[in-house]
Amino acid sequence: MAAEIVECEPTGPWAGFLARPAAGDVGVGVLVLSGSSGRVERERCRLFARAGVSAMSVRWFGGPGQPPGICEVPLETFVAATWLLRERGAERVGILGVSKGAEAALSVSCLADCTDAVIALAPTSVVWANVGPGRDGREHPYRSCWTWQGQPLPFVPYDRSWAPTQPEGAPVAVLGWYESSLAAYADRLPAAAIPVEHTDADLVLVAGGADRMWPSLRFAHELADRRTTAGRKTTLITRPDAGHRTVFPGESAPPPSPRFDHGGTPEADATLGTAAWPHILAAVLGR
Repeated sequence: MAAEIVECEPTGPWAGFLARPAAGDVGVGVLVLSGSSGRVERERCRLFARAGVSAMSVRWFGGPGQPPGICEVPLETFVAATWLLRERGAERVGILGVSKGAEAALSVSCLADCTDAVIALAPTSVVWANVGPGRDGREHPYRSCWTWQGQPLPFVPYDRSWAPTQPEGAPVAVLGWYESSLAAYADRLPAAAIPVEHTDADLVLVAGGADRMWPSLRFAHELADRRTTAGRKTTLITRPDAGHRTVFPGESAPPPSPRFDHGGTPEADATLGTAAWPHILAAVLGR
């Protein structure tokens, strides 16, 4: 029988969702961040709560008082959310993010002492230009996805000469766009690199080799290599046939997107999630 959980809408400057074990947790919380969908991850929060961990997900763009796109989003947003978990009794706090949420989680962990563990699903090793408009409603010129203390983080722009090769109306794989942008702006990569060697947080990286959104497996290895060079331990879980969307045990597989080709298969994505889940729980719980 599934463990009982309690759900509520947390009080804060954003829309959100909190799930916690009804019988009391173990003093551990996790902030769950979506990718560019911007959704509040209710199902994933429930999964953590059933495992004995308080889990909160918040809307970090597209809401009242927020940028309409992922453009110059203050990383302080995530710091505030972690402190809300601590105020509710969590002595240890992790951040789990997927894709753009992983970019945020990794970046904030290098700048603020607010998290004990970071779990990055389909991560990037560099900060990217905005996805969607900023507060001024404009998408161009390109700006950083993130700011810290009012200053934009260095970023990699997109190669505007790239064009998809898929037939019109078919889901688009944007992997080539990111690869082309990395080559076109190679001189900007060092400044835009996310310095994970500087964070004390435990780090778990999960990536599929068949990701068709961006080269997350390459990025994951780059992040792990930086940590190894700095003498810091990192857990890396990969599967060659998995795509951009990892599915954990007990989660529903997302339906195919009519817009984007995420790569992988539902079976491979679920197998990767099953392999990663115990490592993720161990990092969140500090075991």
